Amino acid sequence: MRLLILGGTVFLGRHVIDAALARGHAVTMLNRGRHGRGLFPEVERLIGDRDGDMSALRGRSFDAVIDCSAFTPAQIDRTLAALDTGAPQVVFVSSISAYGRFEPGKVYDESTALAAGHEGYGALKARAEEALARALPDRHAIVRPGLIVGPHDPTGRFTYWPTRVARGGEILAPGRPERPVQFIDARDLALFCITLAESRATGAFNAIGHRLPMLELLDTCLDAAPASDARFTWVPDETLLAMDVVPWTGLPLWLPESDPAYGGMLLADARRAYAAGLTTRPVLASVTDTLAWATAPRDTDWDGAKLVAALTPEREAECLARVKA
Repeated sequence: MRLLILGGTVFLGRHVIDAALARGHAVTMLNRGRHGRGLFPEVERLIGDRDGDMSALRGRSFDAVIDCSAFTPAQIDRTLAALDTGAPQVVFVSSISAYGRFEPGKVYDESTALAAGHEGYGALKARAEEALARALPDRHAIVRPGLIVGPHDPTGRFTYWPTRVARGGEILAPGRPERPVQFIDARDLALFCITLAESRATGAFNAIGHRLPMLELLDTCLDAAPASDARFTWVPDETLLAMDVVPWTGLPLWLPESDPAYGGMLLADARRAYAAGLTTRPVLASVTDTLAWATAPRDTDWDGAKLVAALTPEREAECLARVKA
C-alpha cells in the first residue's frame, strides 16, 4: 500500500512509520519538519502545516492515510481538501478524551457520548472525529487510545514509574493497590493503525491495553530493575488530594476513583479493537524498553516542552513525611 503518515518524527508517528515499513508498505510522511530530520532516510518527506499550508499534498495519490496529529476539525477539513485526487481510507488517531464523561466505577465502550462544545483537547478531538465522519462516512476508522506509553514518549507520564522504581527507596504509591489502570504501548497502537488501514475497517475503536492493578504495574517495574530497593507506601486518594497532589500529572496514572468526571477513565472496554486485530505485548516488555530508552542519551533534537510536572524527589519526600506524621 501507498501510505501517507501525518506526523511521524516524535512519538507515535515514528512507530507507525516503523510498523508500516516492516509490513512492506511505501510510506510518505508529512509534518512541519521541526524534529527527526535524520529519521527514515528511505521515506519520502513532505513539509506541511495542519494550521496553514498543506499544498504539498496537491495532486498526490495514496491508498490510505494514518493521521497521528490532527486535533481540530479545521485540521481535518484542511487535510482532506488538500487531497484533491480524492481522499482514500483515513485512520484517525483520536483519544478516549473525546468522551464527555467517565463515571466512577462504570466501564465504557465506543457507544459512550462524546464531549460537547469546542473548547479543550477532548471536545476538539470529538469535533475532529465528526468532521472526518461527515467527509468520509464509509472510508474512515477512528482510534481512541488511552495513555500512550513506551520509548520516545515526550510527556513522561508513564516513564515516571519505571524510572522512579529504578531509583529505589520509599515510593509514594497512589490510591488502592488494586486500583485498575490501563495504557497502550505506542508500538502496539502503531501496528493496530496499520492493520486497520490494510483491512479498510470502519468505525470507532477503543485502542487500549487490558486493565491491571496498579500494584501489578509497580511490581513489574521492580522486575525490570532487580537491583532496586524500592518499597511502596500506598496513600489514599483523599489524602493525596488534601496534600494538593495533582491527579494524572503530579502522579501519573493516578485519578481519584470517586471523581465525578474522571473516576472511570481507566475502565475502557477495548473488545472491539481486539476483535479488529489489536494485540498488546507483555507489560514487562513495555516497562523494560521504556526504562532502557529513558536512561539512554537523548536524541540531539529532543524537546522536553511536553514533559508533565510530576512530583520531584523533594516533594515526594515531603508528602511521605506528612503521611507518617
